[in-house]
Amino acid sequence: MSVDDRPVPRTVPSPRSPSTGGVDVAGAARELIGGLVAHPWGQVSPSVYETGRIVTLAPWLRDHDRRLAYLVESQRPDGAWGAPVDGYALVPTLSAVEALLAELTGERRAASDGGAVHTGLLVRSAAAGLRAIAARMCGPSAADMELPDLPAIELIAPALTERINASLARLRERPVPGLAEWAGRELGPPAGLDGAKLALVRGLLASGADVPQKLLHALEVGDGTAGPPRLRPEPTGTIGASPAATAVWLGARAAGDPSSPARWYLETVVAQHGGPVPCGFPLTVFERGWVLAWLVRAGIPVAVPPELVLSLTAPLGPAGTPAAEGLPADADTTAGALYALALLGAQHRPDPLYAYETDTHFCTWRGEEGASVTTNAHVLEAIGQYIAARGRTAAEPGADIARHAAAVAKVAGWLRGQQRPDGSWDDRWHASPFYATACAAIALAGFGGTGSAAAVGAARAWVLGSQREDGSWGRWGGTPEETSYAVQLLLLTDPSPGADVRDAVARAVPHLLRSLNRADGGDADEPALWHDKDLYRPAAIVRAGVLAALHLARTVSASDAMFR
Repeated sequence: MSVDDRPVPRTVPSPRSPSTGGVDVAGAARELIGGLVAHPWGQVSPSVYETGRIVTLAPWLRDHDRRLAYLVESQRPDGAWGAPVDGYALVPTLSAVEALLAELTGERRAASDGGAVHTGLLVRSAAAGLRAIAARMCGPSAADMELPDLPAIELIAPALTERINASLARLRERPVPGLAEWAGRELGPPAGLDGAKLALVRGLLASGADVPQKLLHALEVGDGTAGPPRLRPEPTGTIGASPAATAVWLGARAAGDPSSPARWYLETVVAQHGGPVPCGFPLTVFERGWVLAWLVRAGIPVAVPPELVLSLTAPLGPAGTPAAEGLPADADTTAGALYALALLGAQHRPDPLYAYETDTHFCTWRGEEGASVTTNAHVLEAIGQYIAARGRTAAEPGADIARHAAAVAKVAGWLRGQQRPDGSWDDRWHASPFYATACAAIALAGFGGTGSAAAVGAARAWVLGSQREDGSWGRWGGTPEETSYAVQLLLLTDPSPGADVRDAVARAVPHLLRSLNRADGGDADEPALWHDKDLYRPAAIVRAGVLAALHLARTVSASDAMFR
């Protein structure tokens, strides 16, 4: 490490540390950084999909009834679960219905008094979910449904449909009042997914051969197999950074081995939300990289404990770093860590990123199907910030500088080519185009050169034109998270914003303030927008984005009245 990495807190200065409409942004940032230390595995919203898998795979795990209650309470009025688009609702709805049917037709409930959650509630919820699936998500009715690019959806959806059909067949032998009409029925394939790829993956898992590490994140799609014989939990106890994958690996060993690291992991994860569980957990490096980067980029004065800096440097290897133990290294997390380190003055060479370089762009994982706009935006920032921080020095040979410059030019050109005609971008890792557009436009404005000016201008015009009447931004409805992306884009891509931008930001500030002024930080009713097996909300990262937007907004004179 350089002398800058000696064990003292990293303090990043700012021209001012304002009190923002009753919210001390700098103080809130300090609390947020303290939370990174206090919650080293991360702060993530619970997932309907993953919670349903734990209901089925680990009914012995404590707080089982709380998970059932969570499924019932989080159901939408139309019978589905998840986001208000059937493609996004498919995976959580299939998981919730399968879990409820497994509970209703299983030996556990049949041999008990029904548990704390009344059986009638479970039946009504399952029946409503089945109607939603049959009417809109499976079989011929799903032909026109657009599926989001969620990880492993082509495996998860057919696997869940198969399990639901098995439960419907059991209803003939074990009738459940209220579900008689479904006994023996069979759902068609979801959205045209025929299960062919699932069969190949199950064959691979059953063979005992080693499998790609990223497949372990969805190990539960197997037909009961615990995975390769040599598979063992990470030091954190997780398999694939997933409660569901860990539960299927643990299997019947759980009851007889309460000291198992895998069981300890599950108990720990369950405690996070009092029963429900998140999709991906932990996400230590991913969370810390983006929280620190966004706070520092906005100019918020923060003192970063050395343990956080070291937590970003320690996992860096020849292929970069994973988001957390149990996941493969990836270019997105690696870029986030390198960008944060460069902003903190602890820059590391971006060499690990070149493991993901292709002829045209950078992939998130080697062998990736498709490509990610935001991964490439983050790569552009990481390499660009490194060049800006290091420059031409004796320690940086000219050939290396040329390589970095060529990579910057390549990625900037690729990003410009991915922009949609309306000026926005979309991406495979987030449901909202405001996130992808902010990532791409801010990266291009900072490191894309003069050739990116038109693309950045088009993005700014799209953002200004898509603000809602109430001053917020959002895909399905205005949210503080998406509003923060729009504000950051407008203010980080133009040091001298015009009256139209100042007015737009002034109208947006109340939405950001309301989120931070709430005791729960907005978690109770803000939607999950980030892609994993299910949509999730990384609360600390989202909060960092809101704080960054508020701090930037304070510099806009037209918004001053909002802060008095």
